[in-house]
Amino acid sequence: MEPLTNAAACLFEIGREHDIALECGSRSISYGELKQAVARSAGAWRRNGLVTGDRVVIFAPDGIEWVEAYLGAIWAGGVSIGVNPNLSVDELAPILLESGVRFVWTSANLTPALVALVGSLAQPLVIVGAGPGCIDWISSCAAASALPPLPCAAHDMALWIGTSGTTGTPKGVRHSHSVTASCAAFARDILGAGPQDRLYATSKLFFAYALANSLFAGLRLGATVILDPEWPTAERVLQMVEMHRPTILFCVPTLYHKMLQSGIAPQLAGRGIRHCISAGEALPPTLRLGWQKAMGLAPISGYGTSETLCLMLYCDNDNGRLKPTPLTELRYEKLPPDLPQRLWVRHPAVARGYWQRPQEEADGFHEGWFSPGDMFLRHDGWLEFTGRNDDMLKIAGQWVSTQWVEQALLSACGNSVQALAAIAVKSDDGLTAIAAFLVATPKQESAARASLASGIAGLPRHKRPRWVHWVETLPLTATGKLQRGRLGALHEQQRKAALPTS
Repeated sequence: MEPLTNAAACLFEIGREHDIALECGSRSISYGELKQAVARSAGAWRRNGLVTGDRVVIFAPDGIEWVEAYLGAIWAGGVSIGVNPNLSVDELAPILLESGVRFVWTSANLTPALVALVGSLAQPLVIVGAGPGCIDWISSCAAASALPPLPCAAHDMALWIGTSGTTGTPKGVRHSHSVTASCAAFARDILGAGPQDRLYATSKLFFAYALANSLFAGLRLGATVILDPEWPTAERVLQMVEMHRPTILFCVPTLYHKMLQSGIAPQLAGRGIRHCISAGEALPPTLRLGWQKAMGLAPISGYGTSETLCLMLYCDNDNGRLKPTPLTELRYEKLPPDLPQRLWVRHPAVARGYWQRPQEEADGFHEGWFSPGDMFLRHDGWLEFTGRNDDMLKIAGQWVSTQWVEQALLSACGNSVQALAAIAVKSDDGLTAIAAFLVATPKQESAARASLASGIAGLPRHKRPRWVHWVETLPLTATGKLQRGRLGALHEQQRKAALPTS
């Protein structure tokens, strides 16, 4: 018989009662206090009608109350779904309808818009928060009794994560109650993290990277997890480091780049950070080197997805060689190792599948294994990330990765460019070619163009972009990742705009 568990209760097996579990601004809460608050939150959910399997959207900025409501729903047998609070109600509505949500927990400032939205939907929804038209959360918790965690089968659903939507419509990724037990393996075994550490992720908790590798891992280790309701900027990261003194920083390449450009990176040196982790997108080697020179500490590059929740691959040196994280098993397609190919991973944190996406689920999931849409080259005992399937192309009979092109041009442009992306497109003669998109750093436009020209000249001819588009911004997802799926249309727009009019 399958043992029973609860994903939320699993997070409280290590932390000592009086040690600080969470910090947010001037507030902190101990493990004992947090566990009691989560149990009372579960009581409030049940008191308000939640039954086992009900889906609950948490739609609010990060904070201690966010964690209490999120874990409380899981503790009570519900399924928690963190959603970006910066979404408009028009963007939120289809998520609520497709996922069959019954409750939405939100903050006071977001309540009026949600109450108005619910009134326009045919689907019955209960808003929990503060203000007219919703169930008052504070009163509910005050009146509720603390409940023991509901025992669940390991395969029962505990939480969903929305994919980032970098290549199309986001999907709901279904994770089970067994998922949290293994989330600390990377931090514990690779970073040497333990109760003495203070974890801070610049990404928000609706994003798998922060949820699993900072919150879940930190609580499983008995460490302190630092939260911030504000959206991350380079300046805000410095403020958070000065205020909370994290020992482990989880960040994304875009923000590492901004901190390097703005001169904040060297200001983080000597402030107690002993590990910097980068994930969410590929970390360019030049950025890793620049960060190491500025701060004295090179980021460890990690690879993970919403479907894996945790990081599956990592690189802790300058050669870009990726290797599996603890508990991660790998298998490969039956292809020669010199061909780019998909990777299959198995790990206790791998999801059960997608919500109402049978075709995508059949393509990516099989008997506990998951295969992301990214491509890798196999080497002797390590892997090289080459981008998604459509990032690999053949030009003049030779394999080219747009990731390689991006990294070479970023290295050439340095700080004169804020963002850069390259994609495969079709030329007028029907052949595959490369288009590059760049955002110049303000007041460095001339230097950026000169550096780019030099960088392109230094590439082999088959790797040189045929088109270069200078744009004000690149399309990003809610989590700050590049939406590559929109670049093809942007390329066509730029081409048409550049054509002479008759």
